[in-house]
Amino acid sequence: MARPSLQLIILVFLLEFLHFEMIKHGYCNQNLHSICKQNEKKALIAFKEHLVDPSGRLASWRGEDCCRWNGVSCDNRTGYVVEIKLRNPYPKSFNVDGLVYELGGEVSPSLLDLKYLNHLDLSLNNFDGGQIPGFLGSLSKLKYLNLSSASFGGRIPPNLRKLSELEYLDLGHYYSQTQTVENDLKWISRLSTLKYLNLGGVDLSRAASHWLQTLNSLPVLSELHLFECQLVNLPTSLQSVNFTSLQVLDLSNNGFNSTIPEWLFNMSSLKRLDLNSNYLYGELPDALANLTSLEELDLSENYGIEGRLPRKLGNLCNLQKLVLTNNNIDGDIMEFIDGLSQCSNNRLETLDLGYNKMTGNLPKSLGSLKNLQYLILWRNSFRGSIPETIGNLLSLRELYLSDNQMSGKIPVSLGQLVSLVVVDLIENSWEGVITESHFTNLSRLRELSIGRFWDKTVVFNMSSDWMPSFKLVYVKILGCKLGPKFPTWFRNQTELKTIVLNKVMISDVIPDWFLDMGLELEELDVAHNQLCGKVPNSLRFTAVPVSNVDLSSNWFEGPVPLWSSNLSTLYLADNMFSGPIPSNIGIALPSLTDLDISRNNLNGTIPLSIGNLTGLTTLDISNNRLSGNIPQFWENFPMLYLLDLSNNSLSGTIPNSIGSLLYLKFLILSSNNFSGELPSSLRNCTQLYSLDIGDNQFSGQIPVWIGENLASLLILRLRNNSFTGHIPSAICRLSALHILDISKNNLFGFIPRCVGNLSGFQIEFTSDDAARYEGNLQLVAKGRLVQYSSILYLVNSIDLSSNALSGDIPLELASLFKLGTLNLSTNHLTGRIPPDFGNLEWLETLDLSKNQLSGTIPTNLASLTFLNHLNLSYNNLTGKIPTGNQFQALTDPSIYMGNNALCGFPLSVECDVKISPFPGQNNGDIDDKNELEKVWLFSFVGLGFFTGFWAICGSLILKKQWRDAYFQFVERMLARNYVYWHRKISGMGRR
Repeated sequence: MARPSLQLIILVFLLEFLHFEMIKHGYCNQNLHSICKQNEKKALIAFKEHLVDPSGRLASWRGEDCCRWNGVSCDNRTGYVVEIKLRNPYPKSFNVDGLVYELGGEVSPSLLDLKYLNHLDLSLNNFDGGQIPGFLGSLSKLKYLNLSSASFGGRIPPNLRKLSELEYLDLGHYYSQTQTVENDLKWISRLSTLKYLNLGGVDLSRAASHWLQTLNSLPVLSELHLFECQLVNLPTSLQSVNFTSLQVLDLSNNGFNSTIPEWLFNMSSLKRLDLNSNYLYGELPDALANLTSLEELDLSENYGIEGRLPRKLGNLCNLQKLVLTNNNIDGDIMEFIDGLSQCSNNRLETLDLGYNKMTGNLPKSLGSLKNLQYLILWRNSFRGSIPETIGNLLSLRELYLSDNQMSGKIPVSLGQLVSLVVVDLIENSWEGVITESHFTNLSRLRELSIGRFWDKTVVFNMSSDWMPSFKLVYVKILGCKLGPKFPTWFRNQTELKTIVLNKVMISDVIPDWFLDMGLELEELDVAHNQLCGKVPNSLRFTAVPVSNVDLSSNWFEGPVPLWSSNLSTLYLADNMFSGPIPSNIGIALPSLTDLDISRNNLNGTIPLSIGNLTGLTTLDISNNRLSGNIPQFWENFPMLYLLDLSNNSLSGTIPNSIGSLLYLKFLILSSNNFSGELPSSLRNCTQLYSLDIGDNQFSGQIPVWIGENLASLLILRLRNNSFTGHIPSAICRLSALHILDISKNNLFGFIPRCVGNLSGFQIEFTSDDAARYEGNLQLVAKGRLVQYSSILYLVNSIDLSSNALSGDIPLELASLFKLGTLNLSTNHLTGRIPPDFGNLEWLETLDLSKNQLSGTIPTNLASLTFLNHLNLSYNNLTGKIPTGNQFQALTDPSIYMGNNALCGFPLSVECDVKISPFPGQNNGDIDDKNELEKVWLFSFVGLGFFTGFWAICGSLILKKQWRDAYFQFVERMLARNYVYWHRKISGMGRR
C-alpha cells in the first residue's frame, strides 16, 4: 500500500504545480497585453486634440487600448502610461515624401492625469514660440524630459525644480529662433538626482557669475552639455569639486577668456572634455595627464593656446580623439607620438592638429598608432618626408598633410593603406615619381590632392593601360607633370564630381572618351595648360552645391561655349576664343555668379542678356576687341563687386545706372574711348576700393565727391584723360589711398598742402590686405610703364606729372614716409626741392624733371637707400650734385641735363673747390649765407633811401623860408624851359 500512496502523492504534487504555472502564465500574459486606464486614455486624447499633426503621426491614437498607440508605453504590470516618445523622426522637417513631420500646437495640461509618467520626449518639433508649460514641474514621477529643439519660447519655468526624481533633462536649443531670452540656473540646484543635463544653446548669461557653483551641487551628474550658453566667465579655481562622477563636459563656444582652469584636472572620471571655440590662452598644462580616463579632448578654435604639446600627454593611453586645430601650438610632435606608442594598447583614432605652428619631422613611431583613422596635420610647418612606417596604419581613412613645408618622395608604402578614403598632400615640396605602386591597395580612395602650383618636381608615370581599382569623386593635381597627354587612367573614373588638373603640362585636346563618360561635374579646372581645340558643349554640370569651370590660360579657340544652365562660375580668360559674346549668354547661363572671359579675341558689343544675370558678383570682359556703348542694365546686379571692361574699344559715356552698384569694390574702365564727365551717381558706390578710368577721353573737373563719398578708395587712377581745373582738396580725405595717378591731364593751380593727410602713404600694407585687390594696374615707375597685379598692395605711388601745376612743391609730401614713387614731372613747379624729402626712406622713384625748380639738390637725398630712379633734368638747379651712398649708383648724366649750373659727378663739369669755404659747410649752408647777404643789401639800400628822402623833404616841411625859396626856384626853372622850347619850336616853323 505504501508504493501506490507515494505515487498518488507525486501525482497530486504535479497537478498542483501545473495549476500554479497555468495561473502564473495567464497572469503574465494579461500584463503583457495590459489595457490602459480610461482616464489616461481621455487625457491622451485631450493632449492630441491640442496638437497640430500635419503628417498624421498620431493617426494610431484611436481604439480602446492606448498602450498600443504610437509613441505611448504603459507599465506591463499596472497598465499606467509611463512613456510618451514623440520625437520628430525627421529633424529637417521634411521627409523624402515632402510631408512636414513636426508636431505643433500646445502641450495640454491633461498630461497631469498621467500620474505615473516618467518619460516625456517632444524634441525636434515646432511649438512656434509657445511657453514651456510650468505644469510639467508637477509630473512628480518624471525621470526623463527632452524638449530640445522644439521651438518653445520664454524662460525655462522654475517649477521644473520640483521634479525631484528627474535623471535626464535636455532643453538644448529649446527656444524659437526669434524668441531667445536670458535664463538663470538657480532652479536646477534642487535636482539632486540629475545625471544628464543639456542646456546647449540656451542663453545663460544671467548665470555667468555663479553657474559653476550651482552645478557643483549636483553630486551624481555624469554628463553636462553647456555649449553656446554665453557663460563668458570660467573660474580658474574651485574650492572643492563635488561632481566627481562627471564623465562628459561640453563648455564649447561660450566666450571664455582665461587659461585652462586647474579644477578640471581633479575630475579623474572625465572621459570627454570639449572647450572648443572659446578664447582660452596660455600653454597646455602638464596636469592634463592626470585625466587618465580621458577619451576625447577638444580645445580647437581657441587661437590663443600656445607652447608645445606636453610630453606627458602621450601617457593618456585611453585617448581616442585629440582635436587642437586653430591655435598657436608650436614645437614638434615626436615626444607625444613616442609616448602613445609605448601604450600597450593605444586607442587613438583621431589626431587633428591643423592650423597651428608645429614644426619638425613626422616620427617613425607614427606607424605604431594602429587604430588611427583620421590624421589631420594641415596648415603647419612640418618638414621632412612622410615616414615609410605610415604603411602600418591600416585603419587610416583620412590623411591631411597639405600646406606644410614637407618635401621628399611620396613613400610607396602609402599604397598599403587599404582603408584610405581621402589623401590631401597639396602645397608641399614633394619630388620624385609617382607610379601605380603608390595606389596598389587603395581601392577605397575617393579623394586625391597633391602638388603645388609653382612646382614641377613630381612626375606621374603611369602606363597607358593602367586602370586603378579606386573610383575617385574628387581629384586635385597642381603643378605636377601629368602630361603631355590627357591622363588615360581617368577612363574608368566614372564617379568624378571635381576635376582640378591645374598647370600639369598637358598639351592635348580634350579626348572624346572623356566626353563620352557622361560625368556630371561640380568643378572642372584645367587652367594653365596647353589644351587646344574647340571646347564641346556636351559637358554637363550639377547644381549642388555650385558648379565651376576654369579653362583659363590655355589655347582653346572657337566661340564661347555654353553648358548647363546651372553653371555658377565660368573662367575662360587668356585663350583664343573669338567671335561675339553669345547674345543669349544671360538666358543660357542664368545662374552665373562669376564671368571672366578676358584676354581673348572677342568682338562685337556687350549683349543685353547679361542683364539677366542677377546673381553676378564679378564681370571681367577686359582685353578683347569689344565696341559700342555700355548698356543700361546695372540696376539688375545688387551683389556685383568687380566690373572690369578695360582694354577694349568701348565708347560713349558711363551710364548713370552704374551708380546703383552699392557693393561695387572694383571699377576698371581704363584704355577705352569713353568720354564726357563722370556721372554723379558714382558717389553712391561708397565701398569702392579701386577706381581706374585712365586712358580715356573723360573731361570736366575732377569731382569733389570722389574725396567726400569714396572714403574706402585704395587706388584712384585718372591718368591720360582731359580733366581740367584744380586738384580738389577733398582728395586729401581719402585716408586709405596709396596709389594716386592723375597724370597726363590739363590740371592747373597749386598742389594742395593737405596731401599730408593721405595717411595711406604712412602705413604698411601686408599680404592680409591682398584680398582687397583685383585686376591689373599700369603705373609709371622707374621711368617706364609697369604692370602690377598680385603685389598691388605693396605699391605706394603718387603721379601728378604732365599737367600744368604751378607753385612750390608742398613740404607736406615729405610726411608720406611709405611713398615708393613720386612723379611731379612736366609741370610748372617752382621753388626748391624740399630738404625733408630725405626722410622718404622707402622712395624708389623720384621724377621732378621738366619744371622750373631752383636752388641746390638737398644733400640728404643721398641717404635714400632704395632710390634707384632719379630724374631732375630740365630745371634751374645749381651747385654741386650730392655724393655718397645711393647717388654713387646714379651714374647717368641725363638725370641732371638741362641744369646748366649743376656740377660734379656724374657731369663732366667740375665744381670750384672753394664752394665750401668753411669746414663742414655744405651747399645748402652756402645758399643760406647768400640769402642772408641779400637781406643785408636790401636793408642798407632801404635805409639810405629813407635817410635821403627825409633829409630833403623833412627840411622843406619844417622851414617855411626854405620851402618858399625852393618852389620859387622850381617855378623860374619851369618858365625858362617854357621860353626856351617856345622859341625853338617857333623858329622851326618859320623855316
